[in-house]
Amino acid sequence: MSYVNNLKMFVRVYELASMSAAARDQRTSPAVASARISELEKHLGVRLFNRTTRSLQPTENGRLFYDGAKRVLAAIEEAEAAVMDAAQNPRGVIFVAAPLGLGRRFIAPNIPAFSALYPQIDIRLRLSDRVIDLTAEGLDVAFHLGQLEDSTLKVRQISDCPRLLCAAPAYVAARGMPQSAEDLADHACLNLRFPGAKEFQWTLQTAEGPRRFEISGPFESDDGDVLTEWALQGHGIVLKPTFEVAEHLAAGTLIPVAQKTPPLPVQLSLLSQSRSQKDSKIRLFSDFMIARIKADLATRMALL
Repeated sequence: MSYVNNLKMFVRVYELASMSAAARDQRTSPAVASARISELEKHLGVRLFNRTTRSLQPTENGRLFYDGAKRVLAAIEEAEAAVMDAAQNPRGVIFVAAPLGLGRRFIAPNIPAFSALYPQIDIRLRLSDRVIDLTAEGLDVAFHLGQLEDSTLKVRQISDCPRLLCAAPAYVAARGMPQSAEDLADHACLNLRFPGAKEFQWTLQTAEGPRRFEISGPFESDDGDVLTEWALQGHGIVLKPTFEVAEHLAAGTLIPVAQKTPPLPVQLSLLSQSRSQKDSKIRLFSDFMIARIKADLATRMALL
């Protein structure tokens, strides 16, 4: 920045033809102004002004350098203005990923409201229940529901989300009410499974602590909402975040089962790459969505 200040001082000395006048213009002392010009001349290896006790005249090199210095300063001012405008009027594209259930209930419905506030920001939303690799897939942010592995990603924790096992009353009437995880072996369990998943297991809380239980059933899907529909139709037991089935629980179309061994809560987080934290449009989107999600979660949980 000192070199830029030297350029600014040179331009004002050239235009005002006075070291003291340029110093006043730049709100500094004549000694500082003279030192900046001397530093610039040393850097360039040429004299920029011929100085006497009565006059100060630009040299031929000074006249040549003036035009270039003006262009450099204009370019810097333009770049600074562009950055400031981007911060005050953010624009561009944000690539976002989210689990299907969360995305359909909380992210997608709130995007139009965000767009109304920031019309120059475009959102590209990808919904999937599979594991997302931000870097490999060129994403800016991803909402994550589950345990986090160690990574270099920035993590903003949003909420602990309780989960439960539930089924339709018709299923329980036909197959009986499972009391605990040990009873699940005799029941149809609807499993969330996507390419790359290797196990049919649920981790449930027991008197001895968390344990993994093998489960089985006739249906599986990589879409959590499909599992909910199957459960509503009476085809089996599903493990769900409570917020995804709150309205069904309130209506009685799904009921909790195996309550002695419930699933552990799951962490809802927002992941982003380190560089994204410096991008104003991504900070705005993240802050907006986190506030909306927290409010929407509270509204859904109030149904119970």
